[in-house]
Amino acid sequence: MKNPTIEKSTLQFLKELAKNNNREWFTTNKAKYEKAHKNMIEFVDALIPEMNKHDVLVAQTGRQSLYRIYNDVRFSKDKSPYKPRFAFGFQRETKLRRGGYYVHIAPGASFLGCGFFSPNPDDLKRIRQDIDGNYDQWKKLLKSKVIKDNFGELQGEKVLTAPKGFSKDNPAIDLLRHKQFILRHHFTDDEVLSENFGKEINRIFKSVRPYLDHMSEVLTTDLNGESLF
Repeated sequence: MKNPTIEKSTLQFLKELAKNNNREWFTTNKAKYEKAHKNMIEFVDALIPEMNKHDVLVAQTGRQSLYRIYNDVRFSKDKSPYKPRFAFGFQRETKLRRGGYYVHIAPGASFLGCGFFSPNPDDLKRIRQDIDGNYDQWKKLLKSKVIKDNFGELQGEKVLTAPKGFSKDNPAIDLLRHKQFILRHHFTDDEVLSENFGKEINRIFKSVRPYLDHMSEVLTTDLNGESLF
């Protein structure tokens, strides 16, 4: 892949923004933001073709993939006008490829995440049905070396008790309680600034394909294994 890196000045801008999260400072330092934003677009533009070698993504440009830095304060307790981070996400193409990818860049708090962030009720029900019926397969998948080495444990919000329709004594109850099914990998600032950071993101995302492929099969078939599309 082309080898653009995330520049030190990009992280420095985010550090300064976190300390000066107001419109006056941002306006005065707009040139720093534009430089950092351009750096991120170039970084993501180089990553997308590499991702498309092992997956098929909806977004085709870095600009399309980046989230806005401006904070929507209408429904948020945090009234800061800006989010002191750069973030981007990728959707997978077509209904047959489920799950998504996300990267969050912030000084001291950078990470990537992948999986299923907000399954709708029907999808959540279908996932839980598969966990209940194929718990051994789920254990094997989530305890595989590639998943453990790159992500550790499955993360995400859970219900407090057993979800409706399942017993609290179900052997798979810990997985069944999940409302989100997220795998996450954290990075240090030195790793973010490394010349190989883009390659490392791509490598880790590629490693999650067995999980995404299993979930895609589950969510595109009924309980009898018949295709829904």
